[in-house]
Amino acid sequence: MRRIFSLSSGALFGLGLLISGMVDTSRVQGWLDTFGDWDPTLAFVLGGAILPMAIAWRISEKRQAPLSGGTFPARPTQKITPDLALGSMIFGAGWGLAGLCPGPSFAALSFGGWEGLLFVGSMIVGMLLAVPAKRTRLGMA
Repeated sequence: MRRIFSLSSGALFGLGLLISGMVDTSRVQGWLDTFGDWDPTLAFVLGGAILPMAIAWRISEKRQAPLSGGTFPARPTQKITPDLALGSMIFGAGWGLAGLCPGPSFAALSFGGWEGLLFVGSMIVGMLLAVPAKRTRLGMA
């Protein structure tokens, strides 16, 4: 049952990305171009993501367990560190240059051509390289 919920949630998320235009790199870059030809339509997409999540957190606080079993994840309590700030800046720069972030990049694989494959491949390599670097900094290697 849990896999069915996961599959349907992922499919709904991908459909939402497609309908909202989050997989259209020119629209994303237009959203980020605040000093040029700014396209504010993705503000509604972001608001449409934040509002339901805020409601879901409020509902989950009152429930003992999720409908599909297991436990609810704890609220994030991470402090803002230099690594987090640097990672956010790199993420934002990549998002602005490529016009894609991780979720929409996988949705765009279905029609993105070789550029989409290059982006996702590069992203995966970057994630694989980041894990050993983090372990080394934490003294775990």
